[in-house]
Amino acid sequence: MTNSTRDMVFTALFTAVLCAVAPFAIAVGPIPLSFATLVIYLAAGTLDWKHSALSVILYVIIGATGVPVFSNFQGGFHRIIGATGGFIIGYIPCAIAIGLIVKSFRKKLPAFALGMVIGTVILYTCGTVWFMILTGNTLVVSLGFCVTPFLPGDALKIILACLVAPQLRTALERTYRSKTQRAVTPSLPTTNTTNDVGAPLAAPDFRLPTDKNIER
Repeated sequence: MTNSTRDMVFTALFTAVLCAVAPFAIAVGPIPLSFATLVIYLAAGTLDWKHSALSVILYVIIGATGVPVFSNFQGGFHRIIGATGGFIIGYIPCAIAIGLIVKSFRKKLPAFALGMVIGTVILYTCGTVWFMILTGNTLVVSLGFCVTPFLPGDALKIILACLVAPQLRTALERTYRSKTQRAVTPSLPTTNTTNDVGAPLAAPDFRLPTDKNIER
């Protein structure tokens, strides 16, 4: 399996996990507390930013077609243009931000936490602004609906993801390196120094031809 194939496999895997986990949510007001962010943290911390973003985009497309993969087992394009649509679309830049920050800081542990915090701020911004546009609520009221109730839960998700994602990323990159090393290590050909009956082969005669043995 090539590295590109592995990337696509893990992209599809995280999309499937996201579709399976995201429908489970806890009602805390007009914006439900979804477990989708935990999967997005893990995907963005494990894969590169392109494939983690692709996994989220596939999830959004699947939900937009009507498959009930959004919170509370709902689906359809109307959910994207509804009051919670800003959070659904915000998952994409959230994953991109996490992946880019982790890569920029050479995958050091603080980078995972920093990336997830910044990604969450971007997610809150997208969700809150969209909620304000559709509902006409003020910023203070919208923050009370879209941000404040989710801070403790998202903090716990970030802590859990920071413990798990680096381990998953290290294990994945280790498989890449071992596969690449096996692919580029040449196998030296063996030289047969015996004939069919096991006797040593005679050394070849490299004498230069003389006038007597040149064919005319």
